[in-house]
Amino acid sequence: MGDDEALMKNIHLANVACGFHASDFSIMNHTVQLAKVNNVLVGAHPSLPDKQGFGRREMTMEPDELASCFIYQVGALTGFLLAHGMTLNHIKPHGAVYGMTARDAALAHAAVGVAKTFNVPFMGLAGTCHQDAASELGVPFIAEWFADLEYSPEGKLIITKKHDPVPLSVVRDRVNSLLQQRRITTVSGFLPLAEGVNEVSICCHSDTPGAVEIAETVKALVDRNNEVVGSQ
Repeated sequence: MGDDEALMKNIHLANVACGFHASDFSIMNHTVQLAKVNNVLVGAHPSLPDKQGFGRREMTMEPDELASCFIYQVGALTGFLLAHGMTLNHIKPHGAVYGMTARDAALAHAAVGVAKTFNVPFMGLAGTCHQDAASELGVPFIAEWFADLEYSPEGKLIITKKHDPVPLSVVRDRVNSLLQQRRITTVSGFLPLAEGVNEVSICCHSDTPGAVEIAETVKALVDRNNEVVGSQ
């Protein structure tokens, strides 16, 4: 998969797979160690139980079943964090279930409820069931935007099983539009950032071709923007 060692040098937060779409006990342990060495905060990245489809194929799940599925995975990662003197920073669903929970209120409540159980924020799409459920359950919400994926004209994230290469020039334009104009780039133009969102976590996938270069580019733009904002 991705070059985790190089990526860890260019990120602030890591969403770590918990065994159901990728990873295993040895990889989780090593990934947590990498994060600690690089001072990277770790969030759990639970998915549907679908290693063959990398968690990017939808399946039917009842809310209580999804909650149990997530608790199982988050609990595993939390064990490795404890073993290395670290704490869980947040929970963010992976792949297909990210989209499912963004549009289904009952599934969103189940997923966000797991974040409440572990007493951590929930990371997701602003202006969707993710944010609504977090507000209703009193769970801190971290809004997220994707530098290496496309958005539909309506602003919905387009989730694919395999990620195509994205030119760095496109990544720069997308990130600058978000940071400087509070606009989300879609396949047909732009949409305003969801109301009330003042801070955004920018995601770069480790399995997107050129992931390290994308992460380096995004980090440089974010660091520069934060310096400008901090000096105002």
